[in-house]
Amino acid sequence: MGLPVPKQYIEVNGRPVIDWSVRTFAERADIAKIVIAAARKWFFYVKELTSCYEKNIILAEAGESRQHSVLNALKAAKASGCTADDIVIIHEAARPFVKNKTIDECIRGVEKGFDGVMPALRVKDTIYVSDDGLTVSGLLERDSLRAGQSPESFMLGKYLSLNEKMSREELLSVKGSAELSFRAGQKVKIVDGDEDNFKITTPADLERFKQIVAGRMPGEQGAE
Repeated sequence: MGLPVPKQYIEVNGRPVIDWSVRTFAERADIAKIVIAAARKWFFYVKELTSCYEKNIILAEAGESRQHSVLNALKAAKASGCTADDIVIIHEAARPFVKNKTIDECIRGVEKGFDGVMPALRVKDTIYVSDDGLTVSGLLERDSLRAGQSPESFMLGKYLSLNEKMSREELLSVKGSAELSFRAGQKVKIVDGDEDNFKITTPADLERFKQIVAGRMPGEQGAE
């Protein structure tokens, strides 16, 4: 992003991006606890930001990669008293417009017996493979491709155990939480993704976020 602070702490209209992401979960009655993985230097900021939530907020130290941070958060959830049979739902702070419908479907899928659940979008563009980055070397079948999003849901005990068995290098290579579950041969359910549930990665994404926020009524969190 080329900014002096991590993207999840960028403030738009007086609210950091992470507040949009966390608040949706904090306002749900079926979410018992929220674990936020953050760099230690941001702990005080996050504590102050979330002090208004009527929810048990737990902080976990961020790891050297996305999945290392997830592992630290899972351990913190277990240490706080969560059991192996509790459902955990993992979300990226830089996806501020997650909807309750998506959260509902992720939780429901695990309740129905799936090892993991993730939202995903159908790929609209033709996807080409380029081994050298200059010329086309292959073509992927678009109809079978999906672009994964978060949140992703799992049973705490089974998913924590899976993460703890991974080496440092294996965890470094993981791009999405459901990837580990799939690699282990578990059954991962796909539910409909949401175009509004985009991830702020580039300056263009941030501008899109700003424009959407500017068009909303004061205090409006987002559509269900």
